[in-house]
Amino acid sequence: MKIKFVWLFGAFAILLILILPLVYFWPKDVSDLDDPWAHVPQALVHTDHTKIISAPFETGSDVTRACLECHQAAAFEVMQTSHWTWESAPVDVPWRDEPATIGKRNQINNFCIGTQGNEKKCMTCHIGYGWEDENFDFQDPNNIDCLACHADTNLYTKGDYGYVMEGVDLLAAAQSVRSPQRDNCGVCHFDGGGGNAVKHGDLDEHLINPNEKVDIHMGGLGFQCISCHRTTEHQILGRMLADNYTIPEEEQVTCTDCHLETPHNDDRINVHTNSVACQTCHIPAIALNDPTKIYWDWSTAGKDKAEDHFTYLKIKGDFIYDRNFTPTYVWFNGSNEYRYLLGDKIDPTQPTMINVPSGSISDANSKIFPFKVHVALQPYDAENNILIQPLTARDDGFWTTFDWLSALEIGAKETGLAFSGQYGFTETHMYWPITHMVVPVEDSLQCDQCHGPDGRMDWQSLGYKGDPIEWGGRHQLTR
Repeated sequence: MKIKFVWLFGAFAILLILILPLVYFWPKDVSDLDDPWAHVPQALVHTDHTKIISAPFETGSDVTRACLECHQAAAFEVMQTSHWTWESAPVDVPWRDEPATIGKRNQINNFCIGTQGNEKKCMTCHIGYGWEDENFDFQDPNNIDCLACHADTNLYTKGDYGYVMEGVDLLAAAQSVRSPQRDNCGVCHFDGGGGNAVKHGDLDEHLINPNEKVDIHMGGLGFQCISCHRTTEHQILGRMLADNYTIPEEEQVTCTDCHLETPHNDDRINVHTNSVACQTCHIPAIALNDPTKIYWDWSTAGKDKAEDHFTYLKIKGDFIYDRNFTPTYVWFNGSNEYRYLLGDKIDPTQPTMINVPSGSISDANSKIFPFKVHVALQPYDAENNILIQPLTARDDGFWTTFDWLSALEIGAKETGLAFSGQYGFTETHMYWPITHMVVPVEDSLQCDQCHGPDGRMDWQSLGYKGDPIEWGGRHQLTR
């Protein structure tokens, strides 16, 4: 009896050894997966405003007053958003004794550098009217530009200081209002930094009417931006890492808002999701169609030589663009480890990081994530060793005078920084996360594009000893 029991127990153990791997790795049926569509917000029913709005308008603020007659809470809601303030709430940063606010309003980048004093052109992308200087009234609801996000962009354009462009038919624009469409968002987010595709590398005018090869969500499934960037009381989820130090998790947009953490039928792929962001495999290249700027040399601006949008402009200097290229991969947990703040000391002999994505191989909340890295040579105070923002856009700015010393002196006053009068140009790097232009599944990365002798991953820089697939052992594919 005892021998029979041992035999049965042994046979059962052998069956478990044979069957469990089959069960574990057997492709899942799609019925085992959640339905992503269940999490996509329903589009609002459009209300035709052609018969609701009939009076002529003299100014953009006249339109706003008409909007607020029905949408009485909208102004208060808008004024709580970062689209309005262009500045974060005060945050503690390890290298400062006092909390700092961070945003387009008061910090710099390595593209057009900064907004202070340059409101004439920068505020064409602000959702307000008449932000000319530091005296702009953020508490006046009449300064809100409702049309920037809601009007048909074929009928409405903003001009200097965010005022309505001359010649716009405000009545026609007001009658065209609707929920924000891709072209509304794209006016600023596709064309930021001085033109189409310049800044982001994953946002350009191809997304206004894309096909599924450009973006499966927008082109294949008809998503609008607000399908993922969900909006409640004008608070739009998903903030730009470049203009913040940390972003609260509740303000993020993630793939798992709709998809499972392990959505694949093959567990050999699912095991990667512990360490690899969805974007890494499903956005295999940057700037699929339109080239994006990857290098900007401000030091050559002002010279009289042949001009071309993609190589040189007298007002901006030399450029390098690229398209359909491989991202830079780093560990990322959703926040910055560092974000350069006005007045931070630099070492001009080393590249200055405008921002540094936070994360590491030992951080359980980090995943390998794709980034565009933009490199620039931009001005700095050669005595005080701080980055300096030049005045560019006004009549007394560099784009008119081509006088660096004057532009930097005025820019320093606008930002409240001391300027020694000695300047040079130093290299800076800025990381831009790649999250748009998700390709169809058949165009996503395949195993050999990351693993093997010609793989795109720099395993050593990511903290691995080498290609983890060579180690054997399923657990080594993650950390």
